[in-house]
Amino acid sequence: MRITNNMLINNVMLHLSNNLTRTLKYQNQLASGKKISVPSDDPIVASKALKLRTDVAEIKQYQKNTDDATSWMEITEATMNQINEVVQRFREITVQAANGTNTTEDMQKICFEAKELKSQLIQLANTTYAGRYLFSGYKTDKPLLDEDGNFNINISNNEEIRFEIGIGDDINVNVPGSDLFNRGTDGEKGEKCSFVQTFDTIISAIESGDNEKVSSLLSDLDAEMDNLLRVRAGLGARMNRVELTDNRLDDDYVNFTKLMSQNEDVDIAETIMNLYNEMSVYQASLATSSKVIQQSLVDYLS
Repeated sequence: MRITNNMLINNVMLHLSNNLTRTLKYQNQLASGKKISVPSDDPIVASKALKLRTDVAEIKQYQKNTDDATSWMEITEATMNQINEVVQRFREITVQAANGTNTTEDMQKICFEAKELKSQLIQLANTTYAGRYLFSGYKTDKPLLDEDGNFNINISNNEEIRFEIGIGDDINVNVPGSDLFNRGTDGEKGEKCSFVQTFDTIISAIESGDNEKVSSLLSDLDAEMDNLLRVRAGLGARMNRVELTDNRLDDDYVNFTKLMSQNEDVDIAETIMNLYNEMSVYQASLATSSKVIQQSLVDYLS
């Protein structure tokens, strides 16, 4: 085969282009810190990167869900703690009212405070979080109770708001008002909830001055307190589970981020060494190529 100058020049240009391409590759790696810029650079690394990035994105979403779940349940727990304080105070004045030594004026004062505590209980039943009513089940846009303590909506214990906190793992974050304020019995619109009814019955007994009846109603109030403790215990168990899940997600995020870095990130020292090597090869190619390209007919005649 006859070798021509054009063939030599084309061959030189091809190798120069290849050398420059490899040099540019390592320059891009140093600039981006990544092994690949397009999938064709390394299909295996690209495939792993897509899978790991998907896993990290899922973990971030689950972390957001656990944060939202924690916030919802913390507000619920704080509200139930306030309800407990209201009930504790109501019980104290009920015991005081059962004492036959109170004057009429004393009973009036006790009755007045009891009514205020009832109003506070109703207000707490209609607590909101981020514009949503905590105890209204699925109907978070409507208050649970009206101003008299009657259910403002139909509500069932099955109305659980669930957050997904892992693959195939979800948890209910809310406390249905029927469970807390109606001793676990579904509530119908217009029906007075058990909690407020107990308060009303005791207030009526205080107003009538019937000390014995007031004393006998303490057991009903204790039953409401026991139910409150039951619901709080259930919520606390779920909060502990979310906390454990959140800790696991934090660990998973660190581990998957590390794997993603190991898969995608370049070894800076190695890449610098490869870049200088390719630059040396390119410079040598330029020097050699100049000798070939500079040749002309005059060179052969001299």
